[in-house]
Amino acid sequence: MIMLTKLNDNKIVLNCDQIESVELIPESKVIMMNGKFFIVKESAEEIIEKTIAYNEKIHSFHTDR
Repeated sequence: MIMLTKLNDNKIVLNCDQIESVELIPESKVIMMNGKFFIVKESAEEIIEKTIAYNEKIHSFHTDR
C-alpha cells in the first residue's frame, strides 16, 4: 500500500499491486485495474519509488522469517 495526495490535499492509500498505469496530464492520473482512477500530486517517478519501497518491505518481511 502506498500513500498519495489528491489535489485537494486529502491523503489516500492505494494498493500498488492494483495500479494498471499512470498518465501524466500534467498531474499524475493513477488508473486502477478496476477502471477507477485518482488524480494525485505525486509525480510518476515518486509513485514508482513508493511502489519499489513498498515491494522491498514486503520482500524483506518474507525473507527475514
